[in-house]
Amino acid sequence: MDKIKIVLVDDHKMFRDGIKSVLSDESNIDICGESGDFEEAIIQIKNKNPNIVITDITLPGKSGIELCKTINTQFPNVKVLILSMHKDSEFIMNCLKNGAMGYLPKDTGHEELIFAINKIQQGEIYFNHEISQNIIKEYKANENLDKLEPQTILSKRELEILKLYAEGFTNSEIAQSLYISVRTVESHKTHILQKLNLKSNVDLIKIAIKHKIIKL
Repeated sequence: MDKIKIVLVDDHKMFRDGIKSVLSDESNIDICGESGDFEEAIIQIKNKNPNIVITDITLPGKSGIELCKTINTQFPNVKVLILSMHKDSEFIMNCLKNGAMGYLPKDTGHEELIFAINKIQQGEIYFNHEISQNIIKEYKANENLDKLEPQTILSKRELEILKLYAEGFTNSEIAQSLYISVRTVESHKTHILQKLNLKSNVDLIKIAIKHKIIKL
């Protein structure tokens, strides 16, 4: 049986050495190359022709997400497994959108890492339970945003403030533009979050974009 050829990308050599040690006893896995940054990773992929690239997101220069996108475009036969400390849905979804076949936290056990490598080599997508839950939460959050109709829920003034905030204006700039106090702006933003049942200011921007309150 052919070995699964892997290029390992992480800017910490000690971490790369740890992964190599974990995988060294696997007869069907070969760490054929390693790199600490984007540019060297591309060279390794060209020279070694791996089956899978295991990469962190945080790299010097271009990120692991950009590496994932480049691999997906230039080396479509090479699969990408993200191994990262980042567990936020934003990072996970960005990796998915750019072609990642798997995503694991860095504290994943060695047995699950090996299992994920084999699944991805077989053409399957693999996320551990925690990452899968974060993906589901993000999906449901976006689904809820789609159902909201801020134009009918919010007052005219609240829509004005939402629009200005989503366009990048600060509380102080919004206050000056609408001839109201900063405290009033903050109060309106709190009411907007409550009315729309949103969790954060990032959600305000998302909903403004989704419902075309602002134009990109």
